[in-house]
Amino acid sequence: MASNSEAGGSADYETLMSTSDVELLKRAWRNEKAAPEILQYEGALVQRAKEQIELVEETIEDYVENGIDPLVVSLYQMDLDRAQFLLRSYLRVRLLKIEKFMFHNLKSEEAERRLSEQEKVFATRCADDLAKHFEETVLLKLPENYQSVLKQSLISEVDDMVPQPHLDTFVVCRSKNFVSLNLYEEGESPETVEMERGDLYFIRYKIVKGAIESGQIDLI
Repeated sequence: MASNSEAGGSADYETLMSTSDVELLKRAWRNEKAAPEILQYEGALVQRAKEQIELVEETIEDYVENGIDPLVVSLYQMDLDRAQFLLRSYLRVRLLKIEKFMFHNLKSEEAERRLSEQEKVFATRCADDLAKHFEETVLLKLPENYQSVLKQSLISEVDDMVPQPHLDTFVVCRSKNFVSLNLYEEGESPETVEMERGDLYFIRYKIVKGAIESGQIDLI
């Protein structure tokens, strides 16, 4: 009886933790970790990963209770540990970026659209708490013109006290397909770089930003 269960377990092993989803989660984590700004939240992927993790956890518990070969159980546990590590790392690096650029992420429509609903709540709470702390400890003791959390003074035309991601940061990337990229801003002398499949480049992030969002390029 046990041997039949073991055989069934081996046959179902690949379906319990989708290899493609694990690779997609690894890609999302690497891109998020290497990008200077927060990227689009991979909601569907995160949800599938959570469901697969729950399924493997239930399977491991069932196999342990039924005395399945410990080697089979250890294989499932290794797969589970890998998926949990990737998921936690992906979510953690996003939270770190939210904390670092909380005001920017909330005032920029583009950045805010990339956050999940839970991340928006987290960012709002962080911003409110930080603003309250600054006001109570420092700002209310300064002249009225210097009591803004976002500006150096009321005469400032922009929110010059808000940290923003440095999009000119250089990143290492690999092309997944043939890509032609413009190296300069609009209005400057046009010059392009052509990346073949598998090419590695050390290049400014804002040049490859669109290609990363479309899935043509991965960060390393």
